[in-house]
Amino acid sequence: MDLTGRTALVTGASQGIGRACALKLAQRGAKVALVARNQQKLEEVAQQIAASGDGAAGSSDRAQVFVADMGDENQIKSTFKNAVAQFGKIDILVNNAGITRDQLIMRMKRADWDAVLNTNLTSAYLCTQQAIGSMLKQRWGRIINITSVFGQMGQAGQANYASSKAGLIGLTMAVAREVGSRNITCNAVAPGFIETAMTAGLPEELKQNAMKMIPLGRVGTTEEVANCVAFLASEEAAYITGHVLNVNGGLLMG
Repeated sequence: MDLTGRTALVTGASQGIGRACALKLAQRGAKVALVARNQQKLEEVAQQIAASGDGAAGSSDRAQVFVADMGDENQIKSTFKNAVAQFGKIDILVNNAGITRDQLIMRMKRADWDAVLNTNLTSAYLCTQQAIGSMLKQRWGRIINITSVFGQMGQAGQANYASSKAGLIGLTMAVAREVGSRNITCNAVAPGFIETAMTAGLPEELKQNAMKMIPLGRVGTTEEVANCVAFLASEEAAYITGHVLNVNGGLLMG
């Protein structure tokens, strides 16, 4: 799964799944545009990527930091403009940025609904729209949306989050149909319970109950998700599009 010569842009790349994806894609040879709100954490990821190479390949041009709020359309457009200016193209887009604002539906504030939908779903639409021109021009591209098992099965107290992640699945399939003839694939990866800062904040009772429902008997790692993203970004996955790849230890099957 050699990605040498490819350029990837990863949103939410400062931590968790996004960070793991950025590191894995760089390990496979891709140059990576790192996008998130936390510049310090992004710089740490960029330094790790630079240090992982050798000679010229280990120089800072392997990864560049772009600080942006994925809930802001103007910042998204500016980020892609700067990334293309820096790298010349975008071959691989990983829409990973996501937030939670959990609350029961009867108590959920409109602002929390809007914030989650804007960051988790609308940003993926905007990022795809910005990246697609480069991909169409070169007649090659990989779009990978990070959805969630809760976008497939729902979750009490997460109507906004589940809706945003379910929306990503619909977006994935629609885009896959639109651009398939141009040798561009669009797929989704649906993690289950993964060890991240986001899942660390979930109630302990919820986590324990979830563990009982996972046939593999454990939570997943960010690297296990990143391995799937790297595969879908590669030539080996050229005939896969509009697919939702479950990475959930068997929590949801079928």
